[in-house]
Amino acid sequence: MDWKPYNLAGSRMNGERAVIDPLTQASVTIAWIILLNKPFYPLYVWYLAGNGVISSLATLIAAPFYLAIPLIAHRSSLAARVALPVIGTLDTLFETKLFGQGSGTELFFAACIMLAALSFRDQERWWQRGVAVVVFGVFMISRSSAGSPLYHWSDQDLAAFFNLNTFAAASLTTFIALRYAGSRDRGT
Repeated sequence: MDWKPYNLAGSRMNGERAVIDPLTQASVTIAWIILLNKPFYPLYVWYLAGNGVISSLATLIAAPFYLAIPLIAHRSSLAARVALPVIGTLDTLFETKLFGQGSGTELFFAACIMLAALSFRDQERWWQRGVAVVVFGVFMISRSSAGSPLYHWSDQDLAAFFNLNTFAAASLTTFIALRYAGSRDRGT
């Protein structure tokens, strides 16, 4: 892959379709992993709870936004790298409202903070700080004003969701660490 100069928006200065740099490619990979796992979440809900499957289909609302990230990356690497933690944050807020705070969905805010920490170059530190503040601000809103969930879950269901989401958030965060390892050092 060749590397050519980019303008401030992250796209090639000569108007060609941009080659995705390693740091942005890491973000695109994470977006694909999340997108490919989205359709399975309602199946997990069906398996664990046996009810609420229709409600859990609402988690698919975010799928087109994750799909947009690889498309954005060819036009603006910075926009794609900003979009991933922001979309993840809003998706986490929505799922927390859907399933409730007891479901463990708020643990995905940790993955969003990790994305904010790893997705930016040194000269983009103000973008990094801004995204981190947005993630933390949305987390605080979630903690202070989430209210009751959109669907009523039994305590047994919430315990199952908490275990599922704890494992899923830890897995995603680990995958992020593994995928971004060295990305900031290669051609960025």
